[in-house]
Amino acid sequence: MSEQIVTVDIGGTHARFAIAEIEGGRVLSLGEATTLHTKDHASFQTAWQDFGRQQGGVLPRAVAIAIAGPTRGDIIRFTNNPWIIRPALVNEKLDVDRYVLVNDFEAVGHAVAQADTRYFERLTGPDEPLPESGTISVIGPGTGLGVAHIWRDGASYRVQATEGGHIDFAPLDSIEDAILARLRKRHRRVSIERIVSGPGIVDIYETLAALEGRAIPRLDDKAIWTNALSGDDSLAAAAVDRFCLSLGSVSGDLALAQGASGVVIAGGLGLRIRDSLVRSGFPERFIEKGRFEGFMSALPVKLITHPQPGLFGAAAAFARQHG
Repeated sequence: MSEQIVTVDIGGTHARFAIAEIEGGRVLSLGEATTLHTKDHASFQTAWQDFGRQQGGVLPRAVAIAIAGPTRGDIIRFTNNPWIIRPALVNEKLDVDRYVLVNDFEAVGHAVAQADTRYFERLTGPDEPLPESGTISVIGPGTGLGVAHIWRDGASYRVQATEGGHIDFAPLDSIEDAILARLRKRHRRVSIERIVSGPGIVDIYETLAALEGRAIPRLDDKAIWTNALSGDDSLAAAAVDRFCLSLGSVSGDLALAQGASGVVIAGGLGLRIRDSLVRSGFPERFIEKGRFEGFMSALPVKLITHPQPGLFGAAAAFARQHG
């Protein structure tokens, strides 16, 4: 028998809520998302109550919560908003009987495992569905760099969130040498997250300007992404192409390390640059792994296009745990 649950995806700026229907360990449907600004609510509880009022005052007595940060410990704090969640008090504060807390990128892994094939767009490799068995690497550039993998045996699956975004950055040409040199002036070690993440575009952009001897205004990452994707700034566009090259290399490295039989690029940033990924050097960089080029070229590499992977994935995690 199917049941309804509330599914929530909490980030620094927004908290998204929806009603999901689950059965047999899977998500049957996901309702329309309601987005609330975290700054407009004193706590998660008051945001929950606001969503409840919008739903007519009665909510299902089960909730799946995806959180942008670690989910271990007696108190969960957020980096970019003042909310605090005490897992031991979730049932009492939200008036629910069951709950699941997962890291937001672990939720994305569940979304990749359960989403319909229509939500996957080919980036490179064979134009075929992701394999039903083996390991799927999931890489998500955003505020940081999310890395997870899914192991599937045809009938079931497991999601493993990792800290793969913090492995060392390995430059492959003189421009990446210059990016690394710039970052080493500020950091004792430079991880791939310093380059292959939303904020990483700033150092890429400023390095390219320095190599050309060009004076540029100080821009934040949001402005550079906007200028690049609007076509208003050729240097910003070049920075995005360089970003895609590095993402291709990193994704290939992670696929090799995890023994992947398929790869998925996830996250809102991936969707924003989908056209750049296809026409940049991303596919070539992904494949160029020396003696393993034949192996890499045979891997399907997809972009997940589901509009709410965090909400869908949190619900899928709940369904798996309680199904």
